[in-house]
Amino acid sequence: MGNILEGVKIVELASWTFVPSAGVALADWGADVVKVEDTRGGDPGRALVVGGLTREKSRTGQDFMLELGNRGKRSVGLNLKSEEGLAIFKKLVSEADVFLTNWLPAVLERAKIDLDELRAANPRLIVAQGTGQGTEGPDASAPGFDATAYFARSGYSFSLSAPDSIMPFRQTPALGDLPAGLTLAGGVLGALYHRERTGEALPVEVSLLAQAMWTIAPDITAADFFEDVDLVPKPPLGVGFNAVGHPYKTSDDRWIQLMFLQPDKNWGEFIRRVGLPELAEDERFTPAQNLFKNSQELTDILTAHFAAKPYDYWVETLKDETGAWSPIKSPKEVLDDPQTEANGYFIQNTSENGIQYRQVAPPIRFNKETPAASSAPEYAEHTEQVLLELGYDWPEIISAKDNGVVS
Repeated sequence: MGNILEGVKIVELASWTFVPSAGVALADWGADVVKVEDTRGGDPGRALVVGGLTREKSRTGQDFMLELGNRGKRSVGLNLKSEEGLAIFKKLVSEADVFLTNWLPAVLERAKIDLDELRAANPRLIVAQGTGQGTEGPDASAPGFDATAYFARSGYSFSLSAPDSIMPFRQTPALGDLPAGLTLAGGVLGALYHRERTGEALPVEVSLLAQAMWTIAPDITAADFFEDVDLVPKPPLGVGFNAVGHPYKTSDDRWIQLMFLQPDKNWGEFIRRVGLPELAEDERFTPAQNLFKNSQELTDILTAHFAAKPYDYWVETLKDETGAWSPIKSPKEVLDDPQTEANGYFIQNTSENGIQYRQVAPPIRFNKETPAASSAPEYAEHTEQVLLELGYDWPEIISAKDNGVVS
């Protein structure tokens, strides 16, 4: 799998997590991704602390968010405000297949990085941009993070927030960034394929706003199709429109999620399996239209029934159930789920201090293979290596360092 993009060169001028995560996926698929960072410390994501989880507290001695968004890349420190640094950057891009960036149009302009000029110098260059709200319109140059452009503006937070909640829905870190990054990586693959067929290098763009709108498209579409509808109707908490498409709490405060969209196919087997055989032929719940009509009554019965036994009991009882169901797991439990291991959903790695750890692999797999282990680069770790590849000699590199052009 590591070879499908072998020979593809990508220059990444991006920070935080959204667009860098696209670079991670492309690196996992074999591309050489060079991350360009400024000479004042690099990507501000290197200083980000989420939930008080610092590098010092980590058992691996690494920054978990930095690893998530930057493993597998090479890092170069460049001062793009200097003429010499800008010249090095343009030389780097002139030899690249893809320029990957989250810099806003106005910022690129101030930095004298004209995208049309870059593409004119390198007609094969695919420019891939990730933005908050898109590259056009009144807010094209407005900053956007997943909490704003993805969750707030798109309707996502509104859609997931309970009507009686004292606060809107709050996402976990990068919950919008990572799917948008993978979409951008997929767009790059499409552009590379098109260029291979036609020789034309098409620009690619993904915004957090567009990604979120795609994610909640059923709600947005329903709001357009139906009068006085702002999202697909949801039952109040504790109420089930479909009693066998509902979560149930166990006696030890865990949850089991059922999702039988065609209850008639599974009803008899399921209700006998969970220990309520007397309901198998109950006309209140069969056929399916009666179950839906009396869904709240059945929800109340199943709520009491599941609450009588612990989580492990129900997981064992339902293990051979043919209808769709799942235990609601914690992230720590997902680490040891045999299904995730069997499918290669984790990349096994070892830190510099000898600690083994796992990284989540991109969900797109090729040939059933998991990407090779990789780590995020230290700041400007590969500056000299990349400059040598560009044809600079050691005296030129030393001079550039002394003059603050590179780190």
